Amino acid sequence: MRRSADKAAERLAQMEQVITESLADDKAEDIVTIDLASRASFADRMVVATGLADRQIAAMATHLLEKLAAIGVKRVQVEGAGGSDWVLVDAGDIVVHLFKPEARELYALEKMWSADLDEPA
Repeated sequence: MRRSADKAAERLAQMEQVITESLADDKAEDIVTIDLASRASFADRMVVATGLADRQIAAMATHLLEKLAAIGVKRVQVEGAGGSDWVLVDAGDIVVHLFKPEARELYALEKMWSADLDEPA
Protein backbone atom coordinates (compact mmCIF):
# COMPACT_ATOMS: atom_id res chain seq x y z
CA MET A 1 0.00 0.00 0.00
CA ARG A 2 2.83 2.38 0.85
CA ARG A 3 4.39 1.81 -2.55
CA SER A 4 1.21 2.88 -4.38
CA ALA A 5 0.95 6.00 -2.20
CA ASP A 6 4.56 6.87 -3.02
CA LYS A 7 3.88 6.31 -6.72
CA ALA A 8 0.79 8.55 -6.58
CA ALA A 9 2.79 11.28 -4.83
CA GLU A 10 5.52 11.05 -7.47
CA ARG A 11 2.91 11.26 -10.25
CA LEU A 12 1.32 14.30 -8.65
CA ALA A 13 4.72 16.00 -8.31
CA GLN A 14 5.52 15.22 -11.96
CA MET A 15 2.20 16.66 -13.13
CA GLU A 16 2.66 19.78 -11.02
CA GLN A 17 6.16 20.32 -12.40
CA VAL A 18 5.00 19.87 -16.02
CA ILE A 19 2.13 22.31 -15.47
CA THR A 20 4.15 25.03 -13.75
CA GLU A 21 7.03 24.75 -16.24
CA SER A 22 4.63 24.92 -19.18
CA LEU A 23 2.95 28.02 -17.76
CA ALA A 24 6.32 29.66 -17.09
CA ASP A 25 7.43 28.86 -20.66
CA ASP A 26 4.26 30.55 -21.94
CA LYS A 27 5.01 33.69 -19.88
CA ALA A 28 2.15 33.22 -17.42
CA GLU A 29 2.30 35.68 -14.56
CA ASP A 30 1.97 35.09 -10.83
CA ILE A 31 1.81 31.27 -10.91
CA VAL A 32 0.49 30.00 -7.56
CA THR A 33 0.04 26.39 -6.44
CA ILE A 34 -2.42 25.63 -3.65
CA ASP A 35 -2.43 22.31 -1.77
CA LEU A 36 -6.00 21.02 -1.56
CA ALA A 37 -5.23 17.44 -0.45
CA SER A 38 -6.90 17.63 2.96
CA ARG A 39 -9.38 20.36 2.05
CA ALA A 40 -11.21 19.31 -1.11
CA SER A 41 -12.39 16.10 -2.72
CA PHE A 42 -12.25 17.31 -6.34
CA ALA A 43 -8.43 17.69 -6.62
CA ASP A 44 -5.18 17.50 -4.68
CA ARG A 45 -3.72 20.73 -6.09
CA MET A 46 -4.93 23.92 -7.69
CA VAL A 47 -2.70 26.03 -9.91
CA VAL A 48 -3.71 29.62 -10.65
CA ALA A 49 -1.97 31.79 -13.24
CA THR A 50 -2.55 35.00 -15.17
CA GLY A 51 -2.39 35.61 -18.89
CA LEU A 52 -2.74 39.02 -20.49
CA ALA A 53 -4.80 38.15 -23.57
CA ASP A 54 -7.35 35.59 -24.76
CA ARG A 55 -4.88 34.14 -27.27
CA GLN A 56 -2.18 33.73 -24.64
CA ILE A 57 -4.58 31.98 -22.25
CA ALA A 58 -5.89 29.69 -25.01
CA ALA A 59 -2.31 28.85 -26.02
CA MET A 60 -1.39 28.09 -22.40
CA ALA A 61 -4.34 25.67 -22.16
CA THR A 62 -3.43 23.98 -25.46
CA HIS A 63 0.20 23.57 -24.41
CA LEU A 64 -0.89 22.11 -21.06
CA LEU A 65 -3.02 19.52 -22.88
CA GLU A 66 -0.11 18.56 -25.13
CA LYS A 67 2.45 18.33 -22.32
CA LEU A 68 0.15 16.38 -20.01
CA ALA A 69 -0.67 13.96 -22.83
CA ALA A 70 3.07 13.49 -23.38
CA ILE A 71 3.45 12.18 -19.82
CA GLY A 72 0.38 9.96 -20.12
CA VAL A 73 -2.30 12.09 -18.45
CA LYS A 74 -5.56 11.25 -20.18
CA ARG A 75 -9.03 12.77 -20.16
CA VAL A 76 -8.01 16.34 -19.42
CA GLN A 77 -11.05 18.61 -19.64
CA VAL A 78 -10.91 22.26 -20.71
CA GLU A 79 -13.68 24.80 -20.16
CA GLY A 80 -13.79 28.35 -21.50
CA ALA A 81 -11.02 28.02 -24.10
CA GLY A 82 -13.16 29.66 -26.78
CA GLY A 83 -12.08 33.11 -25.66
CA SER A 84 -12.94 34.23 -22.18
CA ASP A 85 -11.45 35.80 -19.07
CA TRP A 86 -11.12 32.42 -17.35
CA VAL A 87 -10.10 28.99 -18.65
CA LEU A 88 -10.28 25.90 -16.47
CA VAL A 89 -8.05 22.90 -17.19
CA ASP A 90 -9.10 19.87 -15.16
CA ALA A 91 -6.34 17.26 -15.13
CA GLY A 92 -7.98 15.20 -12.39
CA ASP A 93 -5.60 15.50 -9.47
CA ILE A 94 -4.68 19.05 -10.45
CA VAL A 95 -7.06 21.80 -11.53
CA VAL A 96 -5.58 24.78 -13.36
CA HIS A 97 -7.27 28.18 -13.53
CA LEU A 98 -5.99 30.60 -16.17
CA PHE A 99 -7.27 34.14 -15.73
CA LYS A 100 -7.02 37.58 -17.20
CA PRO A 101 -5.89 39.96 -14.42
CA GLU A 102 -9.34 41.49 -13.76
CA ALA A 103 -11.09 38.12 -13.53
CA ARG A 104 -8.42 36.73 -11.23
CA GLU A 105 -8.88 39.67 -8.89
CA LEU A 106 -12.68 39.35 -9.04
CA TYR A 107 -12.81 35.62 -8.25
CA ALA A 108 -9.92 35.67 -5.76
CA LEU A 109 -9.48 31.89 -5.68
CA GLU A 110 -6.20 32.10 -3.77
CA LYS A 111 -7.95 33.95 -0.98
CA MET A 112 -10.92 31.57 -1.02
CA TRP A 113 -8.68 28.50 -0.72
CA SER A 114 -6.03 30.07 1.51
CA ALA A 115 -4.88 28.05 4.50
CA ASP A 116 -5.29 31.27 6.52
CA LEU A 117 -9.05 30.85 6.33
CA ASP A 118 -8.78 27.46 8.09
CA GLU A 119 -7.24 28.97 11.20
CA PRO A 120 -9.50 30.45 13.89
CA ALA A 121 -9.20 34.19 14.37
